[in-house]
Amino acid sequence: MEKESGIMSSFKDLRIVDNFYQTSAFFPMPTIMVGTLTDDGKTTFGPYSLCQPYYIAGKEYYAMLLCCRNSSNTAQNLLKHKKCTLNFIPDKRKYFKEAVRMGFPGDTPEEKMKDCIFTLEDGLRKAADPTGTYPQVIAECFQAFECTWVDTLDNAQNDQPGQLNGYPGPYHDFNGITSEFGAHFILKVEKILMKEKYYNAIVNGVRAGDFPRVPVDYGYRDSKNFWYTRFRRPIPELLPMRQTTVESVKYAADRIDDKIKFTDEACAKLVKVPRIFLPAALKGCVAWAREHDVTLITAEHMDIINDKRAKEKKK
Repeated sequence: MEKESGIMSSFKDLRIVDNFYQTSAFFPMPTIMVGTLTDDGKTTFGPYSLCQPYYIAGKEYYAMLLCCRNSSNTAQNLLKHKKCTLNFIPDKRKYFKEAVRMGFPGDTPEEKMKDCIFTLEDGLRKAADPTGTYPQVIAECFQAFECTWVDTLDNAQNDQPGQLNGYPGPYHDFNGITSEFGAHFILKVEKILMKEKYYNAIVNGVRAGDFPRVPVDYGYRDSKNFWYTRFRRPIPELLPMRQTTVESVKYAADRIDDKIKFTDEACAKLVKVPRIFLPAALKGCVAWAREHDVTLITAEHMDIINDKRAKEKKK
């Protein structure tokens, strides 16, 4: 038991060291193969787990954040060519073993790709722009993101490849070369590619059996092994709902815009929205109404607005 300031604790104080997420903690992560372009236009892959959503709403685009060693093939290729694919491999032992093999530091792209077991195919960006050069995606993945590095953020557009033994400062705060050996890349999500089974699950509503089998990575430990856990069936937990009143929603709705109004029935569709999110929800409805030349939002309009996958369902 740790004792600090006279208070007994059930926790031990673990010293924080470099790569703390795997040396000083247990941090569950995804397993992603990042595809980038070599100088001759071929695709090479590196495995990464420090990759997460960055811009999820409220911006003109959506983005992921990739954290990596700045001397890696991935970082150097992104600095040169700006494009990548994020390939989410399913839970198969041979795929995780291949990811570990392809992550060995110092191997050239040719060495990594020589005996690669993954199947490569063109993504949707290539289909839309046949004359362009884009990294390929891995056919075995359940989903892939096609991305572009937003190099203008944090004034990172002048960062250059070529420094393989550490970059001198000054460093950026959150994008580009961020330390002597580190880099962060904010990646605009251009396309999300989804295998049909999981596409249908997202469009029509997921059930427990609809989730892809995803390996959970726990990183490199004991200077010997990469550790991961096998997929298990997801379990749903119902969110307890707290309803407000139609009158409260109506009060807020009447003050959100001077021209666009809501019927009582439309307001009833919003009584389960948490109060802190209600203004944003109402503004979203008003934006939809302006786009569709609607001045009185009805319950039927709300059904259309709430169905974020309506366009896909019509296909």
